[in-house]
Amino acid sequence: MGKLYDGIDERLSQFIAAQKMYFVATAPLAGDGLLNLSPKGLDSFRILGPKTVAYQDLVGSGIETVAHLRENGRIVILFCAFEGPPKIVRLHGRGEAFEPGDAEYDTLAPSFPERWNMRAIIRIQVERISDSCGYGVPLYHFEGERTQLDDWADRKGPEGITRYKVEKNSKSLDGLPGLLRPGEAGEGRSTRSRP
Repeated sequence: MGKLYDGIDERLSQFIAAQKMYFVATAPLAGDGLLNLSPKGLDSFRILGPKTVAYQDLVGSGIETVAHLRENGRIVILFCAFEGPPKIVRLHGRGEAFEPGDAEYDTLAPSFPERWNMRAIIRIQVERISDSCGYGVPLYHFEGERTQLDDWADRKGPEGITRYKVEKNSKSLDGLPGLLRPGEAGEGRSTRSRP
């Protein structure tokens, strides 16, 4: 049976930290708007307190999560065990997106690996924490993180990433505002040494 939690305790924290992948879901207010569900990884999630979490939002071809949060704030994060005992954990809450140049971004950024393709940090005030059995989730073995996103960012460099954000991250698929300052470069750097 599923259980509700008052906050993220040590046991939940350990479970979340052990997961190599998680999922983020948001939706616009419009009944005909497109829902969004995104897989995440790359050591990008942090627990900031019993009811506060954050994750590093890296440049991609869409900006749905940021746009939906700017419109209505609703978000859910899902973790599920692909190895070991079955378990699913959901964190429902209200999220905010902070871009480079925002005071909150500058405060949160040191908690994450530095990357010049970090376009925002999403902070969530968690309102509901629950788990469920996860019996239907298949077993998978983790082989390692993919390098393609960092490789792509290295090839583009900071200026190329900025151009890409202007082109792809200004509006959502439904036309909602995305990044407020897509033309500004972040302060990050590649997480790897360049040749």
